[in-house]
Formats: sequence, structure tokens, C-alpha cells
Amino acid sequence: MSNRKHAIVIGASMGGLLAARALADFFEQVTLIERDAFPPMGENRKGVPQGRHLHVLLLRGSKILEEMFPGLIADLMARGAPFLDRPEKELIWFDGGGYHARFTNEDGRLGALAVSRPLLEGYVRQRLLALPNVRAIEQCDALGLVPSERVSRVRGVRLLRRAEGSAEEVLEADLVVDAGGRGSRAPKWLAEMGYAPPQEEQVTINVGYSTRLYRRRPEHLNGAKVALITPQPPHLKRGGVILAQEGERWIVGLVGNLGDYPPADEAGFLAFAQSLAAPEVYNVIKDAEPLSDIVTYRFKASLRRHYERLSSFPEGFLVFGDAICSFNPIYGQGMSVAAMEALDLQQALRQGTEQLWWRFFRRAARSIDMPWQIVVSGDLRFPEAEGRRTASIRFINAYMARLHRTAHHDPVVARAFNDVASLLAPPQSLMRPGILWRVLRG
Repeated sequence: MSNRKHAIVIGASMGGLLAARALADFFEQVTLIERDAFPPMGENRKGVPQGRHLHVLLLRGSKILEEMFPGLIADLMARGAPFLDRPEKELIWFDGGGYHARFTNEDGRLGALAVSRPLLEGYVRQRLLALPNVRAIEQCDALGLVPSERVSRVRGVRLLRRAEGSAEEVLEADLVVDAGGRGSRAPKWLAEMGYAPPQEEQVTINVGYSTRLYRRRPEHLNGAKVALITPQPPHLKRGGVILAQEGERWIVGLVGNLGDYPPADEAGFLAFAQSLAAPEVYNVIKDAEPLSDIVTYRFKASLRRHYERLSSFPEGFLVFGDAICSFNPIYGQGMSVAAMEALDLQQALRQGTEQLWWRFFRRAARSIDMPWQIVVSGDLRFPEAEGRRTASIRFINAYMARLHRTAHHDPVVARAFNDVASLLAPPQSLMRPGILWRVLRG
């Protein structure tokens, strides 16, 4: 345990919290460094501009968080967060010009926790900081890494607290994990130490969304708890989601790709909802009681940094979560992928700390591959989206268009697609013989 005394995690968003939880089983002390002051549970944190927008914890992520924080799902359900596990009654999915066929969840594999980001993050943070070997330093900036004399290892972080009169200080550690999000400065820090930056892959989609909360009534959506109306490439760039949340609320997100952004005024918001390919969102909100202002968010491009391809990297340093790969948020995969990476980190640590970066980045790349393929192929259905279109992506998109048409009347195909969207099955599972035959026949 001589090199497992202290670990530092930069950033206390969901990725950082999950990284710290993974490390807490292996290090005597784990310290979170966070720029913000932590708000009360359920209140949005200043440094999470997308926190007031729609989030969903897919079943894959829910299961991992339940392993790390036993009782999490029951606790959040007790606080009013709906758990969606009856798709035949609770899910309305409009895609490919029609509604997916209803299917049952007889094996209990499906489900998603419909919880607001502030409640989920606040709960996880509270549970994490209750561990005896985890602490947090709030309102503190990480200025850079502290390399060893030979620059082959990171031995700590340079910090500056935001309190008046603070001076720069060094916090020593055996491992530093950068979970600083999309704006991670890890490539710059690596360059300062003489290391090559990772290759980057980007798909530009210029998505924007507007979000508002409404009072939920039992008669809305005939009892369903979520309706998804996806954009219809290549022409219709608009989509929308209405999702049940704690507090008997709806959270409504209107989405526009490639600059076709939904407005932030009430009349424009309603008109945008009415223009969607299916009426469910508009039919609810046209008469529902608003509970919040309309807030907006813009996202330019999905970005993946291929750390797994590097041939050299300093010991004692890792990059995690959105700092490796940030996805188009409308697919709802970010938190679940961070949870998968936390398991990858634990698996890599079981083999020791030397060459940890090599093992972790390769494991994490495999976890990222599946959701990245889903996002990239989905966004590149729009001709205006910028990204590398391989022959396989063109084939996948042509096949998926046919699959969605089949899913309109075939519950087996609809269920198979939902398994992939929930990160329970790889995209390749949609090509297995039984599904392939149904799609070709359909």
C-alpha cells in the first residue's frame, strides 16, 4: 500500500464523484478538488450549466450506482424519482416516422431512473463524503500537475483556494485523476511535461435545447411517464422529450440540431413543440401549469480523446469521464458511461498501480466504443453534420432506418433497439440473425 496512500480527483461533477468512489476502495485517502461551493441536495450547482436540463440514468448506470451506493434506487424513489420499468405502459417512442411497438419487460432487464441531475448528484455526493476516507476541498482551483524530477510520474497538484489572500500550494498524491469535464486541461498539462497529446475525434452537430418544468397530472399521456419524439433526418431537425420527475413534475426538453434551436419565450416554445413530428409533448404543455422559466443550452460537437492510443504517459495520472469523451447530451449516455468507467478503474487497480494508465485507458475505450458508435452514426444521418463518414456508418444508418420502420409493428425489434439505447447490449446485437431476418422481412 506504499503507493496507495493518497489519490486526488479534480472535479466533483458526476464523473469525479464516481471516480472518487472507485478509488475509495483502494486508497487510504481520496481528496476531491472542486471549483464550486457545494449546494444543498436537490439544488443546481453553478458549475453545471446543463444541470437544469433533462437527465436520465439508464439501467446500466443505475445498476452500477446501486452496487457502489447500496440502496440508491430505493432512496431516490422514496424522494419521488420515478423508476421506469413498464415500457408497455410508461414509454412512448416516436422514431423513423412512426411509433415503436409496445413491448413488455418480462425479464426485468429494462428500466431507467427518472431523476433530476441536482437530486442525483447531491445524493451521490452526500453518500460519497460520508465515507471515512473521502474528503472534498471546495472553492479551489487545480492550476496544474506537479511532475517528478524525471517527468515520468505525477506526484501531486498545484492548487489555489478561492478564499481571499490564499497562496498557491502543492498537494502531494500517489495518483491524480482529471475528471474536469469537456474543458479538461490534461492535453495542455501533458504537453508541458513533454508528452504528446491524444488524437481527437469530433462530430459537429450544433445542437441546442430549451427546457421547462411543468406540473404533472395523472391524466397526462394516458399514464405514460415518458414520450420521446426524435428528429427525423435528413430534413426534420427537431425533437422533444417529456419525462416524469420527482415532485410530480414533468421536465420538457425541446431539441434542435444544426442551429434550428428552440426559442426561450413561451409562445415560441409552444410553437416549436407543436411543430414536432408527433403531438404528445405539445398536447401536455399547451394546458399544463409551468413551474419554471425556460432555460437554454448549446452543444457544438461530440468530442473523443483517444488516450488509449498513446505510447507513453506519466505514471500517477489518469483522465476520466467527459475529459476523455463528451457525447451529444440528447442521447442521455454521459452519466452511465462514467459509471462504466468507474468499474473499469476498479478492474485496472486490482492489477496494481504501475502502468495503470495503460490498462485503464484501454478498458475505458472499450466502454466508450458502444455509446460513441450510437452517437456518431445517429448524428451523421444529417448531411450537414461534420464528421468522418465511413462505409460502415453509411451501412449502419441505412440499416437503422429500415430497423425503425420494422420496430413500428414488431415488438421484438423495438425491444432489441431499446436494449442498445439503454447500453445493455452492443449495437452489433441488432445484426444478429433473428433481428436481421425480422428487419429484412419487415
